[in-house]
Amino acid sequence: MLKRCASTDDPYTTAEVRNPNGRQAVFTVNITYKDASGSTLAESGDQVTVPANGKATVRVAVASTGAVDRLDHCVVDRRATVDR
Repeated sequence: MLKRCASTDDPYTTAEVRNPNGRQAVFTVNITYKDASGSTLAESGDQVTVPANGKATVRVAVASTGAVDRLDHCVVDRRATVDR
C-alpha cells in the first residue's frame, strides 16, 4: 500500500507491506514512477522483511533523480513478491 510518493524534497517512496502468512518472509516491493500523461519515468524496488501476520514499512529510492522533477504519481505493485 502506498503511504507517500517521492518528491523533489524527499526522493523516496514509502510503502507498507502486509504479510498474511504464518511465518516471517522477505518481500520485494516494486514501484513505477509516472508523469502527468501516465508515461513511465522510472522503476525501482527494494526488499523488506515482514513478520508473520504483520506489516512493515519500506522506503524506496527513485531510480533516476531526473525522474523526480517530472514525477506526477507513483504506482506500487499491489502484490509484493515473496523471495524464497
